[in-house]
Amino acid sequence: MADREKPSEGLQLSQEWLEAADCRAELLQHLKDQVPQIFCLKKELSPLEEEELTHRRLLHPLECFLFGEDPQEGRQKLQQGSASSQLCGRVFKEGETVYSCRDCAIDPTCVLCMDCFQDSVHKNHRYKMHASSGGGFCDCGDVEAWKVGPCCSKHDLGAAAAMVTDEAVLEPELYERAEKLFRVLLRYVTDFLVWEENFELSAELQPRLKDNAYYCVLYNDEHHSYDHVIYTLQRSVNCDQAEAQTHTTLIDKEGRRAVKRGTLRSCQQAKESIRSNSEHISLQPLRVEILHATVMAHQSFALRLGSWFQKIIGYSVGFRQAFCQVALEPNADRDRPCLISRLMLHDARMYKGARKIVHELIFGSMLMDSDFKRLFAIEFTKHYKQLQKDFISDDHERSISITALSVQIFTVPTLARQLIEECNVIKVIVDTVLELLREHLDETNRFFFLGYNSDKFSRIQVIFHDLRYILISKPCVWTEELRGQFLEGFKIFLGFLKCMQTCLYLDNQGMEEVRRQLGQHIAVEPEWEAGFTLQIQLRHILAMFQDWCSSDDEIMLQAFKECHSTLIECNNQPFHKEATDFYMCKHILRARPYKVSQEPVSIHLPISRLLAGLYVLMWKTGVIDRLDNPECYDLIQLAEHPLRCVVLAAQVTAEMWRRNGLSLVSQVYYYQDVKCRDEMYDKDIIMLQIAASKMDPNHFLMLILLRFELFDYFNGNSLSKDQDELTQWNRLTEEMLFLLIAIFGTTPCSSGVAQGERYVPGISHVTKEDVTMREVIHLLCIEPMAHSTLVKSLPENENHETGLEAVIAKVATFRKPGVSGHGLYEVKKERLMDFNPFFYHYSRSQRSKAEESQKKRRAQESNDKALRPPVPPAFSQSFSRIVQILCCDVFIHILRCILQRPAEDRSTHWTEAMIQRALHLIGQALVEEKTQLESGSVEDVTFDFSLKARTVGSEHGKSLFLLLSKIKSLPSLEAQKDLIKWLLQMFEIVKCIREKSSPTVSVSMDTTKPEESSQDKEKAERKRKAEAAKLHRQKIMAQMSAMQKNFIESNKMLYENMPETGTQEEPVTSSESSAMEQRELCITFGPLRGPTPSEREVLTCILCQEEQEVLPLAPAMVLTACVQRSTVLTQCRGRIPANRADGTGTYPLFMPPDLAVGTHTGSCGHVMHATCWQKYFEAVQNTTRNRLHAELIVDLENGEYLCPLCKSLCNTVIPLIPLEPLIFNYENAEIIGQHLTLPRWIQVLAARIKGLKSVMQDNDVQMDGGSGSSGTTCLFGDGQPDFRSILAYGIQESRKFSDGIAEMLVVCATTVHRVGLKTAPNELCPRVPLMAWNTCAFTIQAIENILQEEDKPLFGSLQNRQIAGLKAIVQFAASQRLKSSQGVIQRHFADMMGVLLPVLSRKNTPSILDVDFFHLLVGLVLSIPSLYQEEGIDLQPSAVSSAFNNMYIFHLVTMAHILQVLLTSTDFPAAGDGEETEEARLAAELYTTVLLHTGRLVPDLSGGSVAQRVKAGIEPFLRSAALFFNCLTGVHPPEELFSAPGQMEALCSYLALPFNVFQLFQDYRDAVSPMLQRWCGSPSITKALQGKTQTIRYPRRRNRLIDLPEDYSALLNKASHFQCPKSTVDERKHPTLCLVCGAMLCSQSSCCLSQLDGEDVGACTAHAATCGAGVGMFLRIRECEIVLMASKTRGSTYPAPYLDDYGETDPHLGRGNPLHLCPERYKKLNQLWQQHCILEEIARSLEVVNVMFAFEWQLV
Repeated sequence: MADREKPSEGLQLSQEWLEAADCRAELLQHLKDQVPQIFCLKKELSPLEEEELTHRRLLHPLECFLFGEDPQEGRQKLQQGSASSQLCGRVFKEGETVYSCRDCAIDPTCVLCMDCFQDSVHKNHRYKMHASSGGGFCDCGDVEAWKVGPCCSKHDLGAAAAMVTDEAVLEPELYERAEKLFRVLLRYVTDFLVWEENFELSAELQPRLKDNAYYCVLYNDEHHSYDHVIYTLQRSVNCDQAEAQTHTTLIDKEGRRAVKRGTLRSCQQAKESIRSNSEHISLQPLRVEILHATVMAHQSFALRLGSWFQKIIGYSVGFRQAFCQVALEPNADRDRPCLISRLMLHDARMYKGARKIVHELIFGSMLMDSDFKRLFAIEFTKHYKQLQKDFISDDHERSISITALSVQIFTVPTLARQLIEECNVIKVIVDTVLELLREHLDETNRFFFLGYNSDKFSRIQVIFHDLRYILISKPCVWTEELRGQFLEGFKIFLGFLKCMQTCLYLDNQGMEEVRRQLGQHIAVEPEWEAGFTLQIQLRHILAMFQDWCSSDDEIMLQAFKECHSTLIECNNQPFHKEATDFYMCKHILRARPYKVSQEPVSIHLPISRLLAGLYVLMWKTGVIDRLDNPECYDLIQLAEHPLRCVVLAAQVTAEMWRRNGLSLVSQVYYYQDVKCRDEMYDKDIIMLQIAASKMDPNHFLMLILLRFELFDYFNGNSLSKDQDELTQWNRLTEEMLFLLIAIFGTTPCSSGVAQGERYVPGISHVTKEDVTMREVIHLLCIEPMAHSTLVKSLPENENHETGLEAVIAKVATFRKPGVSGHGLYEVKKERLMDFNPFFYHYSRSQRSKAEESQKKRRAQESNDKALRPPVPPAFSQSFSRIVQILCCDVFIHILRCILQRPAEDRSTHWTEAMIQRALHLIGQALVEEKTQLESGSVEDVTFDFSLKARTVGSEHGKSLFLLLSKIKSLPSLEAQKDLIKWLLQMFEIVKCIREKSSPTVSVSMDTTKPEESSQDKEKAERKRKAEAAKLHRQKIMAQMSAMQKNFIESNKMLYENMPETGTQEEPVTSSESSAMEQRELCITFGPLRGPTPSEREVLTCILCQEEQEVLPLAPAMVLTACVQRSTVLTQCRGRIPANRADGTGTYPLFMPPDLAVGTHTGSCGHVMHATCWQKYFEAVQNTTRNRLHAELIVDLENGEYLCPLCKSLCNTVIPLIPLEPLIFNYENAEIIGQHLTLPRWIQVLAARIKGLKSVMQDNDVQMDGGSGSSGTTCLFGDGQPDFRSILAYGIQESRKFSDGIAEMLVVCATTVHRVGLKTAPNELCPRVPLMAWNTCAFTIQAIENILQEEDKPLFGSLQNRQIAGLKAIVQFAASQRLKSSQGVIQRHFADMMGVLLPVLSRKNTPSILDVDFFHLLVGLVLSIPSLYQEEGIDLQPSAVSSAFNNMYIFHLVTMAHILQVLLTSTDFPAAGDGEETEEARLAAELYTTVLLHTGRLVPDLSGGSVAQRVKAGIEPFLRSAALFFNCLTGVHPPEELFSAPGQMEALCSYLALPFNVFQLFQDYRDAVSPMLQRWCGSPSITKALQGKTQTIRYPRRRNRLIDLPEDYSALLNKASHFQCPKSTVDERKHPTLCLVCGAMLCSQSSCCLSQLDGEDVGACTAHAATCGAGVGMFLRIRECEIVLMASKTRGSTYPAPYLDDYGETDPHLGRGNPLHLCPERYKKLNQLWQQHCILEEIARSLEVVNVMFAFEWQLV
């Protein structure tokens, strides 16, 4: 009845509101009455109850009013008349993966959500993926965001109307109602979200009676940590920790939380308590407010209405338009802004939850409609300055600030241009920055950042992103309005740059000026980071302004003039010093004196560098011709400051400024670094080139010498003998020459960015692609590099692109990575001709590496080592005068002065680096002259360097050419000899070209004869040296041989006892005995058991380095080992049986066939003395306790330590026990074999067990037939063996061990018991020997699994450490019976034997389907010697008795396992064609017998299929048994088992089995037939065959890590659809994939915390406990990294097996390239898991990494 009344109530209320005179008052009256009755009640409602009441009493009536009918019917009508939206508009949550197409996106901010990306054309393009910071939305459907493919298949343009012309118009009445309702409700929402009255409401909503009910509300801030808030709440409001954690989590998520409800007084007390307690922790108290309950209720409902609005406007475009209209309509009071502006202006004062609602509302409404988006953008721009001011003072992240919406507005090209035209948004943004930075301006209006607030400054930097967004797409068409507004904004921007620009004529140089420190070192490092931070932010903005200017000639002209005039304004003060004349080489330069080393200088020159870029663009576009009076632009004078910067960098390199500290070194580093150089160093070089192209070349070089303070030095006026001063001059000369090389070889590009040696578009005839190629070539000449390294070393454009992909294939070859490392690019040989050793982007270290690398390469190719300057592209006409510098008088004079110093042997006045640079410049000049002569007539070429080099100074024998000839033979310049030879050849070639004659053979460069002759000489010299080295080696070897003989003669005693080859074997008398021996050597037990060879094992202790032979009675030697629980072989993933404290249950006596959890023991193979290990372990315990976070690496309480040699994680040691050498007595074996048949053996065994008191004390033993052994008599014929009959077949004394070995046996066994059963150590526990046998069996099975998985032979494939560990484990397990109670061992043997012999079975003895027979085999073989124990005498079976015991046990177990395979098999292979073999006949017979015993029908199945199925099923068991008996007996296996896997015949032969295994049932028919019937008649087998219990199929499934998709985006897609099963909110946090079982988990999230051993743990830790017995391997999908876990407290990260196309991993998706699965790396991960190396990997990684702050792995 209530459900039928609900809709009528809502419709009735809505009708009343419609008919009311004041609809708004009626609506508010309803809210006034109902809201306090639903929200913030004294007794809180559950979320479901609150939501149900809200919908029924509030939202349903509102929807009835909106639709004018039943809301469900109204929605159906809307759906019929409207189409789906073209825009996706999905709002991204923090951490969600988003995609950007590098080929099609307008800019990098254009992104797609996962679903749209998967259904778009961009999936097959070059894309990037990264995690969203939250707040953005999907751009699918936005035609302005994409060049092609703007829509996915879901949002195709054909499926909906265009964004601007939406035809889904509402009916007028519906639209009117919507507008009326939205106006009331949106104002209500706005009022309460910005409400600042905590105790009162507006008159319209004020309740009649005001209750004394208040809330103490705690707000989120970024100053206090989680723990601080939890601590404060516990102290202040008397809540427990769990409640405090809940409060804190919700406060962080929603932004606020009511922590107390009560009277005003009690809430005030709580408020004061919270503030005082939080002040003790942090200087700033927590924000706490007291709100009246009704205020709190209305605010809560206002928030709920925000979500309701989103739902409603999603129904129809008409609703969305009505909402936007209401939100943006001007206020009646013009002084008050519209509703949406009110919300924006109060954004910084709203709490986090309210902000999110408002932002999502804006996303879903105004940003989804182009017209309203433009109106909203205008409102946003109008309030931009205030919004940014509020954000600066806010302490929340930008992702939840309204200012973050700028990226959604300013990146739309058409919208950005409209905002420039209508609002001059460029001016608004720059003015905002200037106002916010005004406090950092000094009296000269320059920035001064001393003592700045780094947090505030970092927030201001974000504003530059908005300016970059506005400029990201330059206009194709310019309007007059756009030109005017852009130029106005450009002027304002120049005003900002003016605050950074150096003043040319003042001592005050500008922002962050420096002055050389003399005398004492600087006391306090000056602030410099802020200036460079600004420079980095401006880098792309400057380039984008230049790009905009280049798109319109008028803009270019005006911008250049404005930039020039602004620079002139900076330089309008008179200079302090008058100009002076300087003379050199008969040339006069008039210049003002200035010394960088004495005057203040700044490295920040943004306007000068912007002017340089604009100048280059003017030349490129031809606009320079339209420049009025170009002569009035004194570009030479404007180059003064760039030159000072270059000199400053040179002087810092020369260590003249070392007393100025690291701040200046850092500035110079960033000045030339890839992050800043394109707008700093490169532009300075460009400005110097501009000056060089305008000045007289001699004057230009004189100015260079003046500013480098080398003018007097090269003029001969400085004759100092001070060594430090000479060193400085030499270094400065090197840097000056390097600058000249850069000026001659570097030209500016179209964007004004010099990026290569004369490889710049705009001035030389190259493209941007050539520029990038040049950069890449020189980077790869240093060394082969990974793709990511190349990207980091290349400058990025505004779209974060380097252009590398377009050129890399042309200049380099790719070398794929292996299972580790990354792919590398190597430069192609044909590109090495472009190598320039003085590439101007090289750092000093890079230059040295590149030079060394290329010289080494040339030497390997038998070429000379001369690194010749490459032929550069020709300068364009406007810059062609630069090359005249290479042949001017001052240049010749400089080179002559430099070469004269080594020629005159003035060693302190020159360096090899200086000579090398001078030779390179000579080479550049000769190459330039040769190029000009070859491209034109000799008469037209004015470049005459070679002529001046031969004539100037020749009268004194000091011409450049003669000086070169002199220094050619100097020993100190041996490294430059090849280059000098090449230069002399070039002189001759140029001379011949000028004389139009052929070059002589003796000096020709182009012919090969001179090179061949020099190469022949080099080869002869190398041959001579090689012969000398060979003779020297022979002489040394002869000396060593003589010393060795002398040592042997003097130490004969050491060598007398050493065995020689063959002495351990008995002599072979005949070929027959030899053949017999070979046959015997290949059987491990039975009457034909092979001998155990005597092997003397001498090992070296890794600690004391002393050698010792391994002997039973010698001091113990031990192997390091690690014992761990394992589920690698489990057949029931996720189900780990609980260990019973009382020891009841079948495990560990019987291992279940599903191998749910085993105990693995592994070793790294390193040997120590037991005493050495004990000392080392004690030392580790003492030292590690004091190490920071040592518990993350080793668990001291559980005996863990790191191997001293390889640092593997260990927790015990295994004593080394040698095998007993044995020569088998075959005659005795033959006699015993005739009497000891299987039936007799069983009778003897039963009699022995019956007589042992330790077994018979339990009356539960069920002997068939009542008393005595009548049961055995019935089964196996007449005769009653005696109690001691077993001793008659051969006994011997038990082995004796030293005390050390005995002690280590206990240590190892106790660790295995403790770890395997997760129990307290107890060496007396009866389960200790069981766990020793179990770990032996499980370890062997794990190794067999690895060999089979890798398709390797059973023997000969294991590593030495695996072989040593395996032998030690088997001998340790075999010796364990000697350290345990014999009664306990005998009891265990009888219990285990009960599985095979029904006469010995007990009540809880499992059936043959419920045990793992290899574990049973190991237990029986290792425990049967205990039956030979007599009171007071330690006996064990003789070798012959052991051979028969092992054989019969193995045969019984094998037959039982064959039956196990048959009972569990359902899928038999198809029968092959051909005659039925004996094997097939016996197999069919056995299968029929089994079916009859189990009461099943005999199917039509061939014996061949049965035989094939059984052999496949038992092969892993046989392989494991072969490994076990080989380590136990030492009998050498057949050679076939060393060659290839699957040698079944050799395997059966080694294990004394017939190749036809079914023959066993025939050979032992009389003994086995009764047992077969008893085995099949077990009730548990009947249940299993009826399907009531689960059975294991054989061979067991071999576990591997799960299959991963080839494309990583498929995993990301899977993660995007994953929702936490325990969380109601739509947050995905950290989806993590278990690689062992494939479960998707919600890691590092409070919602998925669970209890494990009484402690809160995360989802991965809890999952690892059940899936991997505490060990786990997880893939964190959004972070693209592997997490390895070993326990609750230990874990580490590991590279994911996904690589990009460049062979590199991408942790945290930092680069965002498409990723694909690398099978080799995933195989390595699989091996890491299968080989139980995860603990070892974690320990090693933690040992390498210095952990300062412990990571809480248990919360993962």
